[in-house]
Amino acid sequence: MSRPSDAAITDRDHALNWLVGAVPYIRFLGIRFDREGDQITAHLPFQPMLIGNPMLPALHGGVTAAFLEVAAIIELGWSSLWEDLSAGRLGPEAVAAGHLPPLPKTIDFTVDYLRAGQARDCFARARVNRSGRRYASVHAEAWQESPDKPFASAVVHFLMPETEG
Repeated sequence: MSRPSDAAITDRDHALNWLVGAVPYIRFLGIRFDREGDQITAHLPFQPMLIGNPMLPALHGGVTAAFLEVAAIIELGWSSLWEDLSAGRLGPEAVAAGHLPPLPKTIDFTVDYLRAGQARDCFARARVNRSGRRYASVHAEAWQESPDKPFASAVVHFLMPETEG
């Protein structure tokens, strides 16, 4: 397998930045995404405003849910963009101009709170279980110490945007 060119890597980074920039709540929470090849990891830096129970202290359940939903929607958008970029169906001009497909809409969202999220940085990864023309299902997990010890997980179902043609 050949290594992607610097231009291809830049296009992929621009596309990921566009996806993240398309959701203002991501900026509000301060969520960042690290990309290694086709895999992305969401990173939620700890801020005191994220605490829901100051007695423990523990992350607010709504913040945890939002973090998982963001990880899922960005993974779903990224997985289809990655395929388009890798196959040459999406070129650098479109990426640079921000002419990228619309994001899917959440239909259903189920969160399992496995333990309290501590007052520290969080990470999440999502995987697409199924993605069709109209519907997609994504599973996401959030952790703090190790990916093997998630503190919350979610299953998200999406309505895919209509495509032209």
